[in-house]
Amino acid sequence: MNMTVIGSAAAASAEERALRDLYVVHGPALYSYVLRLLSGDTHRTEDIVQETLLRCWNKQNLVDDERMAVRPWMFRVARNLVIDAHRARAKRPQEVGAGWVGDMGTEFDDVDRMLSSMVVQDALRTLTPAHRDVLRATFFAGHTTEQAAFALGVPQGTVKSRVYYALRSLRTALERQGVR
Repeated sequence: MNMTVIGSAAAASAEERALRDLYVVHGPALYSYVLRLLSGDTHRTEDIVQETLLRCWNKQNLVDDERMAVRPWMFRVARNLVIDAHRARAKRPQEVGAGWVGDMGTEFDDVDRMLSSMVVQDALRTLTPAHRDVLRATFFAGHTTEQAAFALGVPQGTVKSRVYYALRSLRTALERQGVR
């Protein structure tokens, strides 16, 4: 399958090549400008730059001419997109964090904790002794892989691989018990 990305050097149309050239010439400055507006949020910056270029492409405003300079227009569009996104977030209800249950005055019941620990204990019993030992040495004892390797008398790489396979087996065992 032969695919051509819009704006790539192999683009078929002059319009697509113009979009690529536009990005090459103005992209770094636009990215820096938006990054400053967003206080260093690179993900949102990339989204804003992409949306700005998309709007430029949709408006067929891909080259500078005597009527309109593209760069100031792009910066204005990017600034407006940042402002619009900020306003949209300000209108949305505030997102609730993970601690909302505790904030409401309810705590996990001791019975729930006990039942959860019983389910995990049952799942741990299905693991091999080597996998149980490595999980006890790392997760339950709070040791690093280096400390666990010393305590178990095995290389650090062995501890890492055993932890990986032990967690995978534990997940499978919990799924068999109906825990998701």
